Amino acid sequence: MDKPHKKLRAWQLAMDIAVNVYRITERFPAEEKFGLTSQMRRSATSIASNVAEGAGRNTKKEFANFLHIAQGSLAELDTQLELATRLRYVDKNIWQEIDAMLQEEDKVLTGLIRSQKESL
Repeated sequence: MDKPHKKLRAWQLAMDIAVNVYRITERFPAEEKFGLTSQMRRSATSIASNVAEGAGRNTKKEFANFLHIAQGSLAELDTQLELATRLRYVDKNIWQEIDAMLQEEDKVLTGLIRSQKESL
């Protein structure tokens, strides 16, 4: 099976974000296992998953739609990370590192969306 999504910077960065989110949430309080931990992990996983699914679709319009969904998941994760930081589950330095990754992912997704729409 050809896996075009693995060549995309958007997918590679999303995978790095997901790995970091899993590592960060390992340290969360046990009572957050089915709350914030679960939500953050699903949001992070959704970013990479939607990039992959979109890349596997037949049309650029469909691909762009999945990239928009990935951006929505990115926004969800940003909000959840902000909450975790305010609750002091995430250290400010770690927050700054992952926030930089989120900003980069947003730029990459925006550029990829633009390129898909321009070539329609």
